[in-house]
Amino acid sequence: MVKLINITELANELDLKSSKTNKPSNYTLRYWEKEFKQIKPIFLKKRRYYPEKQINIIRLIKFLLKDKGMTIKGVKNILKSDINTLDDYNSYSLKADYHKDNLMNKSKKILERIKKLKK
Repeated sequence: MVKLINITELANELDLKSSKTNKPSNYTLRYWEKEFKQIKPIFLKKRRYYPEKQINIIRLIKFLLKDKGMTIKGVKNILKSDINTLDDYNSYSLKADYHKDNLMNKSKKILERIKKLKK
């Protein structure tokens, strides 16, 4: 069965929060949905839900925009091209940085869960 998460859960998972209210920035995800044709949420009862494949694309977009400071146009170009060809010329490529960052975040979450279980 495919795991789906709603837009608020995704915004929380990606740490997309308003600096003023500290609430999830769902509007950011809706904006990215308009800008990037690769983002196609599933609508159930007028609510957006994202499968794992979409979540991975959104994580990459967030990483490139927020962490690497790229422009929307630059991210669109990377998503259109075969990103693996970038790895052939640069061992410290954007994709390698993204995967390293992704593994670090997953490791932190696992360690947090282990600490909770120990208590």
